[in-house]
Amino acid sequence: MSVPGITRRHMGALGLAAGVFTTGSARADTFPSKPIHLIVPFTPGGTTDVLAREIAQKLQVALGQTVIVENRPGAGGSVGCEMVARSEPDGCTLLMGHIGTLAVNPSVYPHLGYDPVKGWSSIAWTANVPNVLAVHSSVPATSVKELVALAKSKPGALAYGTGGNGTASHIATAYFAMVTGIDILHVPYKGTAPFVVDLVAGLLQIGFSGTPSIMPHVKTGQLRALGVSSAQRSTAYPELPTIAESGYPGFEADQWYGITGPAGIDPAVVARLNAEINKAMNSKDLRARLAQEGGEPILLPPQALTEQISTEIDRWRPVLKAANVKLE
Repeated sequence: MSVPGITRRHMGALGLAAGVFTTGSARADTFPSKPIHLIVPFTPGGTTDVLAREIAQKLQVALGQTVIVENRPGAGGSVGCEMVARSEPDGCTLLMGHIGTLAVNPSVYPHLGYDPVKGWSSIAWTANVPNVLAVHSSVPATSVKELVALAKSKPGALAYGTGGNGTASHIATAYFAMVTGIDILHVPYKGTAPFVVDLVAGLLQIGFSGTPSIMPHVKTGQLRALGVSSAQRSTAYPELPTIAESGYPGFEADQWYGITGPAGIDPAVVARLNAEINKAMNSKDLRARLAQEGGEPILLPPQALTEQISTEIDRWRPVLKAANVKLE
């Protein structure tokens, strides 16, 4: 399966990354000399948190040093981002970021305490995971077309939950509403897990989030999945149509994940972290875990994440402006 955004330029950069690692400095030879803190800028339980903990376990073994996952939620992930961006650039404080924190926040938070592109040392673009559009089992819609018709018949009556204003689930659903021309009520939560709890309880009607958060409840019959956000059908859930083939060509709103650190980390340290994280993502068990969720590991050098962040900021800015998503 092809991975959106990966180009020959990305692949060519693999040689550069390998060269930096091979000629590493003394700092890289002794790295890490203290525990690594991997910051998740959301509450526990969401896809970002789950992926961070999987990577941390493998990184701890590979580096022979403690890797601590810390949840620092707030302001759509901006609190955790700013903490990492302002930390010492020694490679021991890292961010488990994703499309929302790295590509959306720069457009919706006008007063970020860091440069959204130059403020990072990109470490590794780790994975792509499709979003799933789901409804509570009580909602009388079994397809995207039926949901759109229902929403248009009751403007503002259907509520959708998200992990917070400006988060990945928010922009995906706002994008869906904009493309389909429906009026649905946004209910922001402080994290993915809380909104999924209320969706399962029937307090919300619609949810649009990563497969790890949604599909377990689809399997129990509490939720009904209507479609996936990826350009192609999910290998894990091939029975689900894409939003694009459900009548909205070109629709694509996957979640992607990447690890960054503050600007200025020694390139050799970056290269070592990139190599070890890529090994973790390429491990048999982590690949299998991602495959169960319809996700793909991304095994590219740090420069690929830098390009992805810049490209996605430009891509989502007009969508966010059209949806009037603006936060302070």
